[in-house]
Amino acid sequence: MLDIKLLDIIACPLCKGKLSYKKNSNELICKFDHLAYPVIDGIPALLKVKARTITSDEE
Repeated sequence: MLDIKLLDIIACPLCKGKLSYKKNSNELICKFDHLAYPVIDGIPALLKVKARTITSDEE
């Protein structure tokens, strides 16, 4: 589970845009880059190699 206070200070490492938290999949979503970054043991894995591409339906 992610500490929601982190959303105020973290950003997408690629575009520096705002990330949103998707609780059911435990991922941080960048709508600009269409990427989902996993949250592992409460720690965001903000590396492009860890991210997965998301479809417009998932956003």
